[in-house]
Amino acid sequence: MKPLDAIRVVLVSPTHPGNVGGVARAMKNMGLTRLYLVAPKAWPSADAVARAADAADVLARAVVCATLEQAIADCHYVIGTTARSRRHIEWPMYPPHEVAARLLEAAARGPVALLFGPEKSGLTNRALDRCHAGGYIPSSPAYPSLNLVGAVQIFAYELYRTSGAHPPPATQPQEPPASAEEMEHFYDHLERVLVEIGFLDPDNPRLLGRRLRRLFNRAAPDRNEVSILRGILSAVQQSARKPDNNGKK
Repeated sequence: MKPLDAIRVVLVSPTHPGNVGGVARAMKNMGLTRLYLVAPKAWPSADAVARAADAADVLARAVVCATLEQAIADCHYVIGTTARSRRHIEWPMYPPHEVAARLLEAAARGPVALLFGPEKSGLTNRALDRCHAGGYIPSSPAYPSLNLVGAVQIFAYELYRTSGAHPPPATQPQEPPASAEEMEHFYDHLERVLVEIGFLDPDNPRLLGRRLRRLFNRAAPDRNEVSILRGILSAVQQSARKPDNNGKK
């Protein structure tokens, strides 16, 4: 079993079916497939299926339970998400990346669960009493409340990222960098063109050449890019040397 397959997302008493569909979509985006619903309101729901989009299969496999105890009965490690600290009880609270690390470590030994409470009230103290730790999302104290789907997405992303399940992004083959010699040929070409079009006074160059060198050194062009730049310079030279309508160059 893959580590992510041992992690279940448990929604306790979700009140909006559309949010359940959004959660299914957020889960599938991040490789999570095990959704548990505890006493959901208005279930099953066409609205949930519509919001799930191509994650309708996650909804179809969702396990509906009457109680939280049923949903986590076989789980040996449970984290409940909450924005509230438990002042009178020693209570470990972890941000999303630590929640992900701890759930994945525990998932190697059996099923684990990540709980989310109702949209308006969050998990009750009774539900949190069944958890080994709490998970929280750092947010602005001026408005710390997150939408259920957004909260699930953040934790799901951290689980996916931490699991290493994501493939590395496809990379394009890179051109070799331009050599110092190639860059010097380019700078010589650039200077000739600037003089030819009257932009640079060779008797009074000031700091223009140095500034242009710094600009292109920061850009660190590759061989193909230097070739393109020199092609542009050659086109400028050809255009500058063409006679105008009066026969003048």
